[in-house]
Amino acid sequence: MSGPGAIELLGMTRGQLEGWLGSRGVKPFHARQMMKWIYRRGVDDFDAMTDLSRTLRSDLSETASIRLPGVLSENVSTDGTRKWLLAVDGGQAVETVFIPEPGRGTLCVSSQVGCVLDCSFCATGAQGFNRNLTSGEIIGQLLLAQRALGDRESEGRAITNVVMMGMGEPLANYRNVVPAMELMLDDYGFELSRRRVTLSTSGLVPQMRRLGDECNVALAVSLHAPDDDLRDELVPINRRHPIAELLDACWEYAGKNGRHITFEYVMLDGVNDSPALARKLAGLLRNRPAKVNLIPFNPYPGGRYRRSSDSTIQAFQDILHHQGLRTMTRRPRGDDIAAACGQLAGQVENRITSPLHAKRAGAAQ
Repeated sequence: MSGPGAIELLGMTRGQLEGWLGSRGVKPFHARQMMKWIYRRGVDDFDAMTDLSRTLRSDLSETASIRLPGVLSENVSTDGTRKWLLAVDGGQAVETVFIPEPGRGTLCVSSQVGCVLDCSFCATGAQGFNRNLTSGEIIGQLLLAQRALGDRESEGRAITNVVMMGMGEPLANYRNVVPAMELMLDDYGFELSRRRVTLSTSGLVPQMRRLGDECNVALAVSLHAPDDDLRDELVPINRRHPIAELLDACWEYAGKNGRHITFEYVMLDGVNDSPALARKLAGLLRNRPAKVNLIPFNPYPGGRYRRSSDSTIQAFQDILHHQGLRTMTRRPRGDDIAAACGQLAGQVENRITSPLHAKRAGAAQ
């Protein structure tokens, strides 16, 4: 067992781990050995890292720790979707969702406790914002899901894709999200390809530009409306970074990585699902490196929106297809286990009031 004040190794990048070990007189190659034990084999017991010397293992047991989030609950849907409610420091909870599909398994990972952006259709945003997750708490979700799914290096991967698309706005927690994604990509970490790690953002333009230079993963943008008036209502960050500015950053990002940008568009009955808006959306994205993911709204208690009908969604998709846009409709998953991000965490009375949340609460009274 690690003693009081032990340093948390989970979430350290390879360079950070090498630096910490080096400060203790330990050679850098031991960092690579340890990363393989932790991230490839799912081992969190230093004594089990048998290619490390006894002296080093003993020292690590006294000075360092590898702590995974605690599991508060696990729910399995009839469609195979799994959702974990996880305990993190401060008596708070976040959610992680695994979505199995033929030939792939996608893990949806949270980056914050709550969310600061307050999108009007989002269950997480309705909770207010508590804090950013650490890199260890972010990468710990992936390790915990690996363990629960029996995902081991020698047995093939259940988790083939990771999306930073759970609770929170990832780019609002840039300094912790990027190191976690570096571990997902690292050859001694999870060894995922850049096209299999996706960051979803509501449109923090300066951070998007920085990300393209520093950690060029696949990018998904929560658009949800093709004009500023409607997007201002649905996604308030649009008032700071309107659609034209956002799209300029998207095309710049696509030029750096040579891949299409995925535009997410949640389908809200009678709000953003008309044929006229479909044609306007096509006009924004046509002949650009873009593809569209239509998302049937996942209702949650207290929400003010309804899901568009199947026929309305199909008609919207047909218009985009006829305009030459690659478009797919995401099949609703996990409705029976409250799989909309934030639903389970919102049921946990663990919120610590932040100044921002207090300000919002006062404004609402």
